[in-house]
Amino acid sequence: MLVKQLGETIKARRKELKITQPHLAELAEISTNTLYKLERGQGNPSLDVLGKLAEVVGMEIKLDVKKG
Repeated sequence: MLVKQLGETIKARRKELKITQPHLAELAEISTNTLYKLERGQGNPSLDVLGKLAEVVGMEIKLDVKKG
């Protein structure tokens, strides 16, 4: 569920910026296929991939780590 929401957020931001999937993938130095899957809520992106995408689209990643 989290990956699906994350993908929707990245897709919405990409569209706000009027960037195509191939262009965003190139800017973030990831494969177009990786971005395609992420935007559809598939796969399990690494923090490295998420960090690259966040930097390009001007977003920040916040981790909520709960001890318990």
